[in-house]
Amino acid sequence: MKLTVVGCSGSFPSAESACSSYLLEADGFRLLLDMGNGALGELQRHCGLYDLDAIFLSHLHADHCIDMCAYFVARYYRHDGGRCDPIPVYGPEGTEHRLTTAYADTPSASSMSEVFDFHTVKPSTFDIGPFTVHTERVAHPVEAYGIRVEHGGRSLTYSGDTGISPALEDLARDTDLFLCEAAFTHGKENIPDLHLNGREAGETASRAGARKLVLTHIPPWTDPRVNLADARAVFDGPVELAAPRATYEI
Repeated sequence: MKLTVVGCSGSFPSAESACSSYLLEADGFRLLLDMGNGALGELQRHCGLYDLDAIFLSHLHADHCIDMCAYFVARYYRHDGGRCDPIPVYGPEGTEHRLTTAYADTPSASSMSEVFDFHTVKPSTFDIGPFTVHTERVAHPVEAYGIRVEHGGRSLTYSGDTGISPALEDLARDTDLFLCEAAFTHGKENIPDLHLNGREAGETASRAGARKLVLTHIPPWTDPRVNLADARAVFDGPVELAAPRATYEI
């Protein structure tokens, strides 16, 4: 599998990065994990507008899904080649309504479903193209899911947004690459069931036996070097910060 960081800024885009979005490829299949603010523009550096095969939305906060409204425009109003066939979109219950409401002026109440084939995510195991995926509910104020993606005996686990969560630890068990949010700073913010800090991300990776930890979703107002040092203090494996356009072979 090849993972490309399309965007990794938390809460809102930074001057350097769009919000959460990650492109995962294997066997010619392209799965996008989240499409936050600014992600659609950046995605076009790595993939044609109409070359995605499926999209997974971890939850329905704007910094993880709002560019789906722009992607609706690209797919619904395409003139060259005609309107796109519906692309599978996996998201929490109410995803279609959320995107239709956010767009606010779709031609009809069902227009989103003309280009997006919506599938409701629950804790489960299923296939998306060549990938076997496992989803679990994690700790966030809205319905949110972490995801483990497996292919060819290798695995990627993506936390989405979450506070401390036993379910996330289970998803990350012995995973090859753990892409984990670290929005908070240890000793500064302490809001339960919202976000992890760098130390908590490192502790989760250590307990899970993850092989590599990549910290993501760090907001522009947070010093990522602190979160990186905090994670390294409690996790013995390799740790690094996600960066736009970084790629990983898994």
